[in-house]
Amino acid sequence: MIDEKLLNNVSQQLKQRNLTIATAESCTGGLIAHTLTNISGSSDYFDRGIVSYSNRAKTELLGVSERMLKEHGAVSEQAAMAMAEGIRTKSKVDIGIATTGIAGPTGGTKEKPVGLVYIAISTSNKTEVKKFLFSGSRLQNKESTCNEALGMLLDYLTQ
Repeated sequence: MIDEKLLNNVSQQLKQRNLTIATAESCTGGLIAHTLTNISGSSDYFDRGIVSYSNRAKTELLGVSERMLKEHGAVSEQAAMAMAEGIRTKSKVDIGIATTGIAGPTGGTKEKPVGLVYIAISTSNKTEVKKFLFSGSRLQNKESTCNEALGMLLDYLTQ
């Protein structure tokens, strides 16, 4: 379940700070963009969202290097960083946020199990990535990722 209080706090902070945001989502399939736009007035801060599920989409739409994807994989800290930086620079927004991971219930390996997710936030000053390992159903993993992304965003906005 999406944390509505967290969402409202993020929305208020983005509006107060007059900041814009765009999303690049893989494992969340657009859930963060959907959630951010559930708030009336979100057009003040939300620019766009890209669901870059395939490696081709990550490369074509976000400028993620094919070489990096081959070396580290789409589910990696490096991919999350490149996605967040790519959406921020291509969209010309203040903040880019990206998710990549394995929502499940299939697709996991010993090295990259179901529930493994990387979330990145990119600003003009830095890009931060966090690694998570969730253990719910596919929908629960997507919602947990969305909530953690909103939490990371709020932490950035209130520091």
